[in-house]
Amino acid sequence: MTMSEDRLVRHWSGGHLSSRVYDFTIKHERFFRLLSRVVWGGDVRAFYADIAALQQARPGSSVLDMPSGGGVAFRGLSLDAELRYVAADASPFMLRLARAEAARRGLGKIEFVHTGVEDMPFGDATFDLCLSYNGLHCFSDPPTAVAEMARVLRPGGELRGTVVVSGAGAISAAAIAFFRRTDQFGETGSAEDVSRWLSDGGFVDVRLDRRGAYLLFSARRAAEK
Repeated sequence: MTMSEDRLVRHWSGGHLSSRVYDFTIKHERFFRLLSRVVWGGDVRAFYADIAALQQARPGSSVLDMPSGGGVAFRGLSLDAELRYVAADASPFMLRLARAEAARRGLGKIEFVHTGVEDMPFGDATFDLCLSYNGLHCFSDPPTAVAEMARVLRPGGELRGTVVVSGAGAISAAAIAFFRRTDQFGETGSAEDVSRWLSDGGFVDVRLDRRGAYLLFSARRAAEK
């Protein structure tokens, strides 16, 4: 499936009010924390703490942010960070927001790449770290996306991200159904599904931290034998 054929990509590329509201909300921590408590039934402070941990990335590391969205993860970057940082997204609209966010923060070294997640234009074992915040539930085929992220990570490289999962109550279930019906969400699995996607995709040391319907995850690409 090409990007133009993907209904989710079409939605997130359209510049709809829902996309603008999402971008505004997630970039304002208090709003997103309040909204997530109501809708997802959990505390998302760990999400922002995970972004802040980018400050600890090893100098010289290569980081892929997929999907970058409007650049919420840029808040974890310092102006003097010695990183190769690639912000990738299938939505030109979200990439425009990300470029504006980088400019606002004075981050002039970020590389921006327009690409879908299922066939990224990066060589095997290119990156040390892949970030996928609020991404898996916006992909049409999460298992394929996870496998592609594993491909572009070096052996031992880390994948970190967040995802909305099923099985956390009536309110979150209704929200997931609405977002799927309006082409904002794709396949939404359980925490167990996410664990399986990661393991089947070539990751080890899988760690899951579920807060209601909001799941923070990390894993490492298995070392080559």
